[in-house]
Amino acid sequence: MIEVRRLRVLRALADHGTVTAAAEVLHLTPSAVSQQLAALESEVGQELLERRGRRVAITSAGRLLLEHTDTILSEVERAEDAMRLHANGANGEVRIVAFATAITLLVAPALPRLRETTPGLDLVVRDAEGHQGITHLLDGDADLAIAVEHRGSPRPGDRRLVRIPLYAEPFVAVLPPTHPAADQDTIELAMLANDDWVMTAPGNPIRDVVVLACEQAGFQPRIVHQSDDFRAVAALVAAGGGVSLVPRLAVPEPTLALIRPLPDPVPTRRVYAAVRASRADHPLITATLDVLTEVAEKL
Repeated sequence: MIEVRRLRVLRALADHGTVTAAAEVLHLTPSAVSQQLAALESEVGQELLERRGRRVAITSAGRLLLEHTDTILSEVERAEDAMRLHANGANGEVRIVAFATAITLLVAPALPRLRETTPGLDLVVRDAEGHQGITHLLDGDADLAIAVEHRGSPRPGDRRLVRIPLYAEPFVAVLPPTHPAADQDTIELAMLANDDWVMTAPGNPIRDVVVLACEQAGFQPRIVHQSDDFRAVAALVAAGGGVSLVPRLAVPEPTLALIRPLPDPVPTRRVYAAVRASRADHPLITATLDVLTEVAEKL
């Protein structure tokens, strides 16, 4: 008989690529992970892993087992939820991970409404950049993630997730008050080709969007300053440190920097909520999503 805990180890290895990374997520030692995987191979009677240098590759048998693993783990989580609901009724905790702007614009405004509609809900909020939330969700560290679409996002057909679109916002140009283009109503990106730039850090999906937009306008941005905090970005721009592109709703108010729209086609940040498919019908999660969607519609 296959032990569920060993299937969790196989899924963690598939998600994170190395025994060491899987061990860290599972709070185990690498040797314990290796032992669990070896025991799983013994249980199924087939090789699930193939060593390739310091990394391991999953065999065709391993990939086949993973297809069933996602279903099994989802059903186990459903059973655990059902037992908790039977014991506790509609009371419980929902852990949300969201990036700072989403916490400010969505989660915080939703709290008073949730206290009215779902008094048994204990909401726990953690900050995570828009590209990190899904990782926390799939690792089981969160029940609901508010994330940003980017090239590294899970594919739409990923059966582990249910996505709910929340809102889309255009990027705007952020300029110092003394910029030569300050009197323009709309900023063509080519006008900023010779400026210094204030940019989010490598790995942040916002940076990918901005760099791609600049390349499509015919230039590579000269990145001088970096920050993932949009208040810091606006402050650096206002002080003459360069120019930037920022999602419109992330621009701090008030700011001394100048905000100007861009012509079509405008780069856009698309924000969505995601839950694990196994918990998509959990009453506390659906109640939370309903209120978050209401708040998002007002944006």
